[in-house]
Amino acid sequence: MSSADVTSGAVVRPSTSGWSELWRKDDWWAIWIGLGIVLVAYALFANGESLKWIAVTPAKWSNFGQLAAHFSANLPRYAAQLGLWVAIFTAATTILGHRPAQFIPAFLLLYLVSLVIFSVGQWDQANKYNLEPPLVALLVGMLVSNLIGLPRWLDAGFRVEFYVKVGIVLLGATLPFTLIVWAGPIAILQASIVSIATFLVIFWTGRALGLDKRLCATLGAGGAVCGVSAAIAIAGAVGAKKEDAPIAITTVILWAIVMIFVLPLVSRALGLPTGIAGAWIGTSEFADAAGLAAAQSYGDLAGQVPGIAGTSDQAVFSFTLMKVVGRDVWIGIWAFVLAIIATTRWESNETGQRPNAAQIWWRFPKFVIGFVIASAFITWATAQYSLADYNKTVVPVLVAPVKDLRTWAFIFCFLSIGLTTRFRELASAGRKPFLAFSTGVAVNVILGFILSAYVFASHWANLTR
Repeated sequence: MSSADVTSGAVVRPSTSGWSELWRKDDWWAIWIGLGIVLVAYALFANGESLKWIAVTPAKWSNFGQLAAHFSANLPRYAAQLGLWVAIFTAATTILGHRPAQFIPAFLLLYLVSLVIFSVGQWDQANKYNLEPPLVALLVGMLVSNLIGLPRWLDAGFRVEFYVKVGIVLLGATLPFTLIVWAGPIAILQASIVSIATFLVIFWTGRALGLDKRLCATLGAGGAVCGVSAAIAIAGAVGAKKEDAPIAITTVILWAIVMIFVLPLVSRALGLPTGIAGAWIGTSEFADAAGLAAAQSYGDLAGQVPGIAGTSDQAVFSFTLMKVVGRDVWIGIWAFVLAIIATTRWESNETGQRPNAAQIWWRFPKFVIGFVIASAFITWATAQYSLADYNKTVVPVLVAPVKDLRTWAFIFCFLSIGLTTRFRELASAGRKPFLAFSTGVAVNVILGFILSAYVFASHWANLTR
């Protein structure tokens, strides 16, 4: 864990404290890297330039000739981007105590496979087959890890927590606080209801099944907020065991993949308007990439399938408001609240010692601070723009390149999860975590449907940008 471990009821304080934490913890390095990228992006934006040259991603393609032409024309950009990632990640991991001789070859492999996966996701038929890059990365990684296997020393480059923390800081730059205002009270209210209800159901079901409270909290956050990112953040906040986060991540992803297919199919059978379906998907999915794939696939049916009202944009927009804005912003709230509860209640009861207030700070996932700072900075930098001007002027030049680099970080994370997930090692967890999480799935789906299709149906059906 990035902060403190709790083993056999004993709290182990972090090995580094004070100012040295600023360069000896991956949480802080995620902040420095993420905020550094955001500041450079803004400096370029303020001077009429953009970060998009180095934030290159594969272009949409329909045949291999187009794909080859894209790489031929953009090879220097990819080389520069790879050089940037290698430089900043190697510097950080070296200071964190990892050997460059092991990290660099592993990361080169990670980047090349990620590039292939990203290219697959840009195929013009990818949406039809739900080939979202992060999910494809996860599946490819799991297949390689469990069917073929890789040398363990390559794990040095598969830094799951580091990549996702960088991605979360960059996520903050794509979610200015003004988006919460633009989202309106309905989206925030619905997201809050679902987030709280789902967390409590998973947590207390897990406790009833005899699971450790820290695993229950990690599972609950994974279902209530933003899947992988939340599971990692909360595992650190509550001092969960080393195996708790992988258990939660695997469970989240399994259900996320199922929901990619189930939610659009049920929405089609019910003939839901695209805005309502997008909101339901946003309240019921557990991963941003999976939910976006489901929302896009259903939105594309508008105008093609009789009885489905609305537009494709409505499905994506309502999903974005519910999942990416409404639920994902809860990651910082849950991390802060659970860090306090774990420190002042759980560990106090287990050890019989008075709680140490400093433990809250040591335990709190610092990269969440980076998320908030990035969001606040972009909020300040774009305060003079209306929503229309923000989408027209700010998004393509400032936000989109940061979002593309964030997508790279998440692909690195998901591929690393797959490449380091050995099902044999997770088998000892048994069925109880899956059962506890599945109760949250039922609540998510049913409650999300009631809120989207009945309570707030008029809002989502008539949603416009």
